[in-house]
Amino acid sequence: MRERSARHPGPAPHTRPARPRVRPATAPQRGRAAPRIVPGLQRAAGYAWRLLVVGAALYAVLVLLGRLVLPVVAVFAALVITAILRPAADLAGKVMPRELAVLVTILGALLLIAGLLSLVGATVAGEWSSLGHEFRGGLDRIDRWLEGAPFHVRPSAVSGLRSKVSSFVSAHRSTLISTAVGEATRVVEAVTGAALALFCSIFFIHSGDAMWHWAERQLPASARRSWSLAGRAGWRSFAGYTRGIMIVAASNAILVGIALTVLGVPLALPLTVLEFFATLIPLIGSPIAMAVAAVVALAAKGPVTALIVLALIVVIGQIEGHVLHPVVMSWAVRIHPVVIALSVTAGGILAGVIGAAVSLPVVSVIWAVVLELREARAR
Repeated sequence: MRERSARHPGPAPHTRPARPRVRPATAPQRGRAAPRIVPGLQRAAGYAWRLLVVGAALYAVLVLLGRLVLPVVAVFAALVITAILRPAADLAGKVMPRELAVLVTILGALLLIAGLLSLVGATVAGEWSSLGHEFRGGLDRIDRWLEGAPFHVRPSAVSGLRSKVSSFVSAHRSTLISTAVGEATRVVEAVTGAALALFCSIFFIHSGDAMWHWAERQLPASARRSWSLAGRAGWRSFAGYTRGIMIVAASNAILVGIALTVLGVPLALPLTVLEFFATLIPLIGSPIAMAVAAVVALAAKGPVTALIVLALIVVIGQIEGHVLHPVVMSWAVRIHPVVIALSVTAGGILAGVIGAAVSLPVVSVIWAVVLELREARAR
C-alpha cells in the first residue's frame, strides 16, 4: 500500500492556466486614431521644400549675375565669337601655326566688321541730305492721307499734333540731353565689354580645349565623366544654335535688303544691317526691325510702300519659321515654339534686351545637358 501511495500520490492540486500578457493600450488605441498623412501630400511637401531651396539658390545666382553684368555679357559674347570663328581658325591651323591662324582669323573678322560699318556710315552720309527732303515730303503726304478718306482727320488736328510734338521736344530738351549723356556712358561700357570679349575669345579659340581639360582635372574623379559629357553636349548645342541663328539672320537680312532696294526705300543698307542684328533676338527682333523699315518707307515713299513692307513681316516670318529654322537649326537642340516664346519673354522681363537674346541659347544648353545625362544613366 505504501508503495502504491508512493507511486500514485493522489490528484495534483488544481492550477489555473496562464493568461496571455496583454500590453497596455497605447494612447492612439485608447482614444481617437492618429491622423495619417496622405503619401501624395507628403511627397508634394518634400518636392516643395526642395524647390524652395533651388529657387533661393537661383535667386542668389541672378542677383550675383545682376551685379556682374559686364563680365558675364563679355564672356557670353566671347563664347559666341568662339563658336563662329573656331571652325575658320581650325581650318587655317592646318596650313599655318595655331597662333598665326588665330591671329589671321580674328583680324579678318575685325576688318570685315569695320568695312561693313564704314559702308553703312558712308551710305547714311550720302543719303542724309536727300533723306531730309524726302522725310518732309513724306510727312506732307501722310498729312494729306490722314485728311482724306477713310480717316477724314481735320487739318487743325494734324497741325496741332505737330505743334505738340515740337513743344514736347523743346520742353524736355534737357531731359533728352541728359539721356543722351547717359547713353554715352553706356557706349563706354559697351566698348569695354567688347574689348574684354575679344580678349577672352582669343584664348578660347586658341586653347579652349586645354582650358576645359584643366577645369575638369580640378573636379573629383567621380564627377569628371558627368561634367565632361555635360560640357561637350552643352557646347555642341550652343555652337550649333549660334551658327544656325547667324545663318538665319544673314538670310533674313539678304531678303530684306533685296526687298527694300527693289521698293526704293532709303537707307536700305542700314536697315538691312539692323534686320541682321535684330534677328538674333528670336520671335520679336525681326518684326521690330521691319516695323522701323515700314516707318521709314511711310515717311519717304507713302502708305502703299509702307503696307508692302509690313506685308514682308508676315512673308519673311513664314520663310524663317517653316524653311530656315527647320533646315538650318537641325543640328542644334529643337525646342518647342511655346518654350521659345516663354523663354524670350522671361529673359526680357528679367534682363531686358540682353536677357531676351541670351535666354534661348541658355535654355537650349540646359536641355541638351539634361538629355545627355539622362541617356548616360540609361546606358
